Amino acid sequence: MLVLCATSCRVSSEPSWKATGLQDGSCQTLRLTHALRAITQRLASPTADLISTMTNCISSCDAVLIQMGGQRRHLQSVGGPVEPFQSLQALLAAVGAFDSADTMLVDADELHPHLSTHPEAVSLFMFAHSLRQAADKVRALSTRVFEMQNRCQRWSLQLPSYPWYKQLNRSNQQIRHDRGGLTAGFYFRSKAQLERTMGDLLGQPFVPSGRNDAIGGSKPRASVDGQEGPGKHQSHEAQLVRDGSQELRQKIWRVLHRMQGFESRFAFKVVLVTSLLSVPAWLEQSRGWWNRYEIWWTVVTVWLMTHPRISGTLQDLAARLLCVLLGAVWGGLAYAADNGNAYVMAVFAVVFMVPMMYRYTQSDHPRSGIMGCISFTVVSLSALVDRGQPSTVTIAWTRGLAFAMAILASILTNWIIWPFVARHELRKSLSAMMLHLAILYRGVISKYIYYDSLHQPSAKDIERSEMLEGRLREGFVRIRQLMELTRHEIRLRAPFDPLPYSALIEGCERFFDHLVEVRQSSLYWDPSIGVSNQEAIDSLVSFRRDAVAVILMNLYILASALRADQPVPRYLPSAAAARKRLISQMEDVEAKHKEDSSVEKKLGRRWADVYRYAFSSALTDIVEQLQHLQRYTKEITGEAGFAAIEMD
Repeated sequence: MLVLCATSCRVSSEPSWKATGLQDGSCQTLRLTHALRAITQRLASPTADLISTMTNCISSCDAVLIQMGGQRRHLQSVGGPVEPFQSLQALLAAVGAFDSADTMLVDADELHPHLSTHPEAVSLFMFAHSLRQAADKVRALSTRVFEMQNRCQRWSLQLPSYPWYKQLNRSNQQIRHDRGGLTAGFYFRSKAQLERTMGDLLGQPFVPSGRNDAIGGSKPRASVDGQEGPGKHQSHEAQLVRDGSQELRQKIWRVLHRMQGFESRFAFKVVLVTSLLSVPAWLEQSRGWWNRYEIWWTVVTVWLMTHPRISGTLQDLAARLLCVLLGAVWGGLAYAADNGNAYVMAVFAVVFMVPMMYRYTQSDHPRSGIMGCISFTVVSLSALVDRGQPSTVTIAWTRGLAFAMAILASILTNWIIWPFVARHELRKSLSAMMLHLAILYRGVISKYIYYDSLHQPSAKDIERSEMLEGRLREGFVRIRQLMELTRHEIRLRAPFDPLPYSALIEGCERFFDHLVEVRQSSLYWDPSIGVSNQEAIDSLVSFRRDAVAVILMNLYILASALRADQPVPRYLPSAAAARKRLISQMEDVEAKHKEDSSVEKKLGRRWADVYRYAFSSALTDIVEQLQHLQRYTKEITGEAGFAAIEMD
C-alpha cells in the first residue's frame, strides 16, 4: 500500500494532490519513501558486487602473503584465488559499475531536491560512500601485494627494517608472560606513548592573530617565531630560547620528575625490604641460624617476587603461599622416601615439577609456579647436601618458612608503599582520556573546520590525525582491560560498582567516534561554502567561540573532578544552548546572504550536501554526548551542591 501511494504521488501533478485532499506533509513523506526505495534499488546490486569483490581481493591478498611466508599448509583454510590479478580486475569493474550507478542516481528525477537533509537518505549515502572509500583502500592493498608477488620471484637478501632501538628494548610474548602483570604493563606502555603524542600537541600553543588580520584592515603582525601571517603555533623550544635559566630549570625538573617514576619507586621498595630482612645477618646473636638454615633465601625471593608495577591480589598471595608450602613439603618427602635415592627423587620431581612448570609457562599466575619449583629444588637439594641433618622436617619447615615470609613481605610492601590500585588507575585513566578528547576536539576544530584559506589541512595533517586516532582506539582497549582488574581487588568500604565506569568509557568512545566523523566529513565539505561573505563570517565568530569554549570547559571540569576525586558542580555551562545559538545565527546569516547559495544549487544532491548534513549532525551529537558524560561522571564522583549561607 505504501509503494502504491508513493507511485501515485510521483505520477500525479500538484493540483491532483490538492483534489485528493493530501496534505503537504503527507506528500513529502511519500516522496521521501519513494526516493529511498529508488536509492536502494539502484545501489543494491552494485553495492553487493562491490562487497563481494572486496572480500575476494582481501582473501587473495591473504593467500599470497601466506604463500610468500612459507606457510602453504594454511592455504586451504584461507581459500580464494592465490593470484590477486583476477580479483583486482573484478574489483575495478565493480568500482566502475558502482560509480556509473551513483552518477545515474544523482541525475535521477525521482530524488527530492532536499533529500540530503533527511537522516535516512544520509545514512544510505554515507554507507555507500564509505564502501566506495574502502574499495580504494582495498585496491591499493591488492596493487601492493601484486607488486610484491612479482618482485619476489627470485632469491634476494632483505635487511631488517625494524628500528634498532625497538629491537633492543623489545621482549617476546613468553618473556612478558613470565614477568607477570601483562595487562598493567600494556596499559602503562600505551598510556606513556599517548601522553608523549599529546605532549607534542600541548607543547605548541596556538597564538591567534587579530581580527583585522583576516579582513585585511591592518598589517599582519609578526608571530612569535618570527614569521608573518595569521595565527601560528609557538613551539616549546621557541619559548625556552627567551630565557636560558628557564631552560636549565626545565632540565633539572625533567631529571627530578624521572626520579619519581616507577623505576625509582621499585628500587626504593626493593632496597628497603631487602635491607630490613638482612638485618639478622649483621647481628652476632642471629648470624648463626641465618647461615645454618639458609634464611638468606628470603632476601633472594623478595627480589624475585617484587613487581615494579602491580602489587598482587589476595588470590595471588594465597596461590604463592600454597605452592611454596607444597614445594617444601614435597621436597622433604622426596628425600625422606628412600634417604636421598636419586631415582626416587627424580620421580618425585617429575610428579611435582610438571604441573608447576605448566603453571609457570602457560597459566595466568606464573609467579606461583616458579616459586613452587624453587621451593621444591631448594628443600630437596639442601636435604641431599646436608644428608638430612639435623632432620628432614627441620630443613623443610625452615626453608619453607623463609620463602613464605619473603612472599608476605613482597606483597604487603607493594600493598602499603605506592600500591597499584586498579580502580584508582581506572579513574585517573578516564580523566586523562577526557583531556585527550579535549585536545583532539581542539585540533579538529582548528585544523579541519575553522581555518583560513592559507592553512588548509594537508596530507601530513590527515596522516597524523589518523595515527593519533589509532592510539586513542588502543587507549580505550587498555582502559577496558584495566577495568577487568578491579574485580579481583579487595574493598572494605563497599563493593566496587563498575557500571558507571563502563558507561563513561562507552560515552567517551562515542564522543570520540563523533569527532572522527566530524573530521572525515570536513574533508568533503568546506564549512565556509554557505557563508563565504567576510561580514557573515565575522558575525559568527563569537558564537563559534562560545560553542567551542563551552565544550572544552566541560571536558576540563569533568577531567579535573575525576583526577582529584572531587564532586562535579551541579550547574555547568550549557553546550546545548551555545550550539542552539550558533545554529540560529547561521540560519539568519544564510537567509540574509541568499546569493551565496547559488553554489549549493549547482551542486544539487552531491556528496558535499550529504557530508554537510553529517557534519552538522555529528557536532550536535557531540553536544548530546557531552551531557551523558556529565551524568556518568556525577555518578562516580558525586555532585557538589551549594552550601547554605547563614544570614546575620
